Amino acid sequence: MNRLLSIALLMICTFKLSAQTKISIIPLPAKLEERKGSFTLDKNVYISYPTADLKELATFAQSSIQETAGIKPELRTGLWMQRNAKTIKLYIDPKVTAKEGYNLEVTEKGATITAGTENGLFYGIQTLLQLVPVKGEKKLPCVYIEDEPRFSWRGMLMDNCRHMFSVAYIKKFIDQLAKHKLNKFHWHLTEDQGWRVEIKKYPKLQEIAAYRNGTQIGPDRKKDVDSIRYGGYYTQEQIKEVVAYATSRFVEVIPEIEMPGHSVAAITAYPYLACGDVSFENGKPFEVRKVWGVSKDLYCAGNDRVFTFLEDVLNEIMPLFPSQYIHIGGDEAPHDAWHTCPKCQARIKKEGLKDEAALQSWFIQRMEKFINSKGKKIIGWEEIMQGGLADNATVHSWLGVESGLKAAKSGHDVIMSPYSHLYIDGYQADPKIEPMAIGYWVPLDSVYAFEPVHPALTETEAKHILGAQGNLWTEFIGTEDYLEYMVFPRIAALAEIDWTPKALRNFDDFKGRLTTQYQRYDKQGLQFRIPVPVRETVVNADSSVKVTLADPTKASTIRFTTDGSDVNEKSPIYKQPVALKKGEVIRYALFFNNKRKSSTDYFPKAVKQAK
Repeated sequence: MNRLLSIALLMICTFKLSAQTKISIIPLPAKLEERKGSFTLDKNVYISYPTADLKELATFAQSSIQETAGIKPELRTGLWMQRNAKTIKLYIDPKVTAKEGYNLEVTEKGATITAGTENGLFYGIQTLLQLVPVKGEKKLPCVYIEDEPRFSWRGMLMDNCRHMFSVAYIKKFIDQLAKHKLNKFHWHLTEDQGWRVEIKKYPKLQEIAAYRNGTQIGPDRKKDVDSIRYGGYYTQEQIKEVVAYATSRFVEVIPEIEMPGHSVAAITAYPYLACGDVSFENGKPFEVRKVWGVSKDLYCAGNDRVFTFLEDVLNEIMPLFPSQYIHIGGDEAPHDAWHTCPKCQARIKKEGLKDEAALQSWFIQRMEKFINSKGKKIIGWEEIMQGGLADNATVHSWLGVESGLKAAKSGHDVIMSPYSHLYIDGYQADPKIEPMAIGYWVPLDSVYAFEPVHPALTETEAKHILGAQGNLWTEFIGTEDYLEYMVFPRIAALAEIDWTPKALRNFDDFKGRLTTQYQRYDKQGLQFRIPVPVRETVVNADSSVKVTLADPTKASTIRFTTDGSDVNEKSPIYKQPVALKKGEVIRYALFFNNKRKSSTDYFPKAVKQAK
């Protein structure tokens, strides 16, 4: 079939599904054909798998269907021809060549998921679960789906250095990555504000580096700092537990061990790792950093004991993580201390380096050779390109896309994470109405609009774009509810960027499918944010204004006030356009299942007293 015609037919299918709304899958599959009829999930359904090696997946499907639909199908092996049986079949077929691809067919008699690998079967199960209606009779629409991801790297970073979360909650987070067909969990474990992984050879990392004596709680680094001791770390046994759980969900865990910057916590525990006996930044004894931002204290590149320390750390880290990658950070490392350090200057001279930027490149390349010798590859933030890029490094582009384009053109693999689109800790709306965040503005539509493959790349160069990753830094994110408020539904937009063919992505269609996704989130007990209602205004000749609000879910309640008070669950319900007199302000918020799911927005925006 002609390629353009195929794309056109797929897009027609997508828009048809959007209009009917009974099929709502995120991320949108590569090919989806809706058919007549439905398959009812009830107590007579069983799950069939041909061989014992698929039992774990079948058991996962059983428990997931029980959780989603309220029934527990019976498990059976090898029963393929039983007449009139209501069966969900799992089947490995080498004809499905995409590593993570699958085919899913639902008929009135049952469902069959076919894949070339267990990964593919797992994602087929996730799609099947999204066909289950959230409410009412559990009838799955009859469909035929052929699907595979667009990118191999579909990731999310969680920063547990600024704020920690329990192992149980990290597992819950990994569950959500899997539900969204994301397959990389980038775990940020070392930082200026805390060292979070047990290293048995260096006990002071647990005793000292894992704790700070205060935390920045507001925008002012001098005034907004409490004095509450905060910290902790994950034991190696806990790390193994998380990795094993993620592996069972086909999620690869990539640890980040920062170097040469963002290392104040380690330096506080072992001061000989720095360029001097006291902090270069303030001339005081080292302490685990309480405030956010970039420190000028970093590992001394002229001290061989630093590399012994880092190699010892990595020798304990690498056996914990079967991932082929180790993320070494490499970002935001000011060279001021190196510039005045006799040992660093001696290193520059000995190695024939041009300057401190070249010294950083030498530092990274030395660590890369060690990591490569252990059968691993390095990933670094784009600053590792300063002074020359290590031979086998993968570049994590975050300041924009330019460094990623440069790296791809030079033959290096790239992960795209520009903060303008994929920093999930950024504000989702006007900072005046949102909880405290670190900065910048990354609303849902900005996330969805990001395209990982820039048109400036050739077809060959584009193959070096592994995919896109959302980053959740936790400077001001200290609770599970707030973390979820920041992640959901932006993670759904990220999932579609990474999985769905570019030609099928359509934001209006995506928003339509989000209506059902909100219901899923609610049923799963997640906190989530529904973008502030769309507003239309009409200004009359007498300067009065008529404000029209729109519910993006078509199933929620909008409440409002015009008397200056905040909106709560007892405020008037919006039913028709509201007329405002000159100088009057309307505040409004959206309530989903009687729970607030948006901030209190207001109009007009120029009103300074608005909260």
